[in-house]
Amino acid sequence: MEKQVRIRVPATSANCGPGFDSLGLACTLYNYATYTITATPGLELEVQGEGRDFLTADRRNLAINSFYKGWNAATGGERVGLRLSLENNIPLSRGLGSSSSAIVAGLYAANCLAGNTLSQEQLLALATEIEGHPDNVAPALYGGLTISYTAEGAPHSLRLLPAKPLKFIAVVPASPLSTSLARQAIPATVPHEDAVFNTARASLLVGALLSGQYQYLAEGLEDRLHQPYRAKLIPGLAEVWEAARQQGAYNAIISGAGSTVMAYAPWEADHEAIGRAMQEAFARQGEKAVYHVLDLDKEGVQAL
Repeated sequence: MEKQVRIRVPATSANCGPGFDSLGLACTLYNYATYTITATPGLELEVQGEGRDFLTADRRNLAINSFYKGWNAATGGERVGLRLSLENNIPLSRGLGSSSSAIVAGLYAANCLAGNTLSQEQLLALATEIEGHPDNVAPALYGGLTISYTAEGAPHSLRLLPAKPLKFIAVVPASPLSTSLARQAIPATVPHEDAVFNTARASLLVGALLSGQYQYLAEGLEDRLHQPYRAKLIPGLAEVWEAARQQGAYNAIISGAGSTVMAYAPWEADHEAIGRAMQEAFARQGEKAVYHVLDLDKEGVQAL
């Protein structure tokens, strides 16, 4: 007998400026996936939206690979076929957690169809094993703002909610940026003063969000660990950031590894004006871009 579940999973933005490989948040841009297990072995795939021209029905597809990893963990390896329908709205290779969304969707769907035998902690561990680090998969699982870390080889995540609403303006350039290339741009060591700078800024960012004292976000979003080194990979980045601030954003950051640039803005700001100004700054560099005005997703992955 066939069993089916429909999954919604949010986009995520990792690092959040100074929180390199540790901070992440979920936002209200979603992928949808319908997983159907069948008694007949085999894989079927239908894709709408992002990735429709090259995603394939095999284990190289993260949405499929993660499903079977979760299914095997939950059932001990019961053999089933899979029919998968994807509606992808999260841009690929743009720093908005497209790979994490596929991983979390597959694991969560498998757990639902197997009777929810795996805990959230087990799902986080499996997702981190596939992704390599938890800063994107944690907010996709839990929603909100997450602080992720590893202790004794196991990933853990603390979920938080800001004291007051914020808006996030994600400006997505047409040009992708590979995570591996972005990681290669970061030096193996950094000056001690830069490490201290980031410790202070990450602490200030979390404190500002939890206390609602958002006047500290301008400096709390500053970073010296990864953004200065990745800036050369995103032409016009400084101008895009300045355009966001000039239109009333607290500040802007590289989302994940890029190429998306995300502004953090007051609830009452003109968010469309911020998005247009950032878009125009990219256009002056010859780069087309689109923007999305987003809220914080508080739920994480859901079975609909």
